[in-house]
Amino acid sequence: MLPRVRGDLQRRVGRRVHDLRMARGLSQEAFALQLGVHRTHLGSIERGERNLTLQSVEGLAERLGVDVDDLVVEPGDVSD
Repeated sequence: MLPRVRGDLQRRVGRRVHDLRMARGLSQEAFALQLGVHRTHLGSIERGERNLTLQSVEGLAERLGVDVDDLVVEPGDVSD
């Protein structure tokens, strides 16, 4: 297994949030409103700049209607 680069998980979650939001046809503004955060905060999550708590990741998954795994594991990844 390759060593992880610091912040890799943050960026991965951010990409997945972005991809899932877009697949649902939601703008950053609309999804941020659902989450109760400012659009710029959501943007920083999607860019992988926010060090999210586990509760935040759970909340994002719930709002997107997916399991937490769907935010952490990118499609096509193979797990042990």
